[in-house]
Amino acid sequence: MADIARQGRKAFAFNGHESGTRHPLVAAAMVLPLAALLLFLFGGFEQVAAQASSVGVMLGR
Repeated sequence: MADIARQGRKAFAFNGHESGTRHPLVAAAMVLPLAALLLFLFGGFEQVAAQASSVGVMLGR
């Protein structure tokens, strides 16, 4: 039974590879554009800037 489940996971894996074999830079290149889009759509840039400013003030910069 476990063999059938393993084959099913491989069939649905992206590009025929299991998710653990993707290079970290490739994974980051796939995720970063979506993250930037979500930040833009939901106004996250201002929030990140505010948090960075607060941390800078707390550290005395």
